[in-house]
Amino acid sequence: MFGEKVIQFYRNMQTGFALPPGVEVMQPFSRPASAVVTETFYRRFYGDENPRTFIIGINPGRFGGGVTGIPFTDPVKLERYCGIANDFPKKTELSADFIYRVIESFGGAEAFYSKFYFTSISPLGFTREGVNMNYYDDPVLVKVLDDFMIRSMETQVDFGTNQLNCICLGSGKNLKQLQRLNERGHFFRNINVLDHPRFIMQYKRKSLDEYLLRYLSVLAQVQ
Repeated sequence: MFGEKVIQFYRNMQTGFALPPGVEVMQPFSRPASAVVTETFYRRFYGDENPRTFIIGINPGRFGGGVTGIPFTDPVKLERYCGIANDFPKKTELSADFIYRVIESFGGAEAFYSKFYFTSISPLGFTREGVNMNYYDDPVLVKVLDDFMIRSMETQVDFGTNQLNCICLGSGKNLKQLQRLNERGHFFRNINVLDHPRFIMQYKRKSLDEYLLRYLSVLAQVQ
């Protein structure tokens, strides 16, 4: 089953990197409470052998995937839209706010997750002095993670994926990194690009409906 492969991927993830000074890793699925909801989620929505189109973000954030272990899903969305009760503090995340607008417009969590799989170039999140950071913010960190990111994508592609198309969230540094890794690993034939949801919510909030339609258009083209 697709979902069981995802669970094993998270369970078996190895850390132990020589991180740059001040950088700490977030590995939410190593915490029992996060592991429970992660396994519940993937068994509920990915309990089949259907291939998915990958939607690839940056890395987990402190208030979404960094808490629940599920990309772009904060504790509020996990309960409200996925039907999975949890005891996490009910904080929301900007990226998750937009993503679940998309998911609801697509037909809801069951319809969406039957066709798409969220992951990140780095499935581990990072903080520096308690503040969320992106893996590409530190060139030393990128070098440290390089082989890990390649191996992680290789493993996930074997879950069952649409290798004709993927979607990259972020048209700047994240896209450049994905293109670089894809040249090495030949994971996807076409990389489709959408603006990152946090960018949309932070800087383009007045145009949310336009971005929502753009997302839905691309999702319809690549599935």
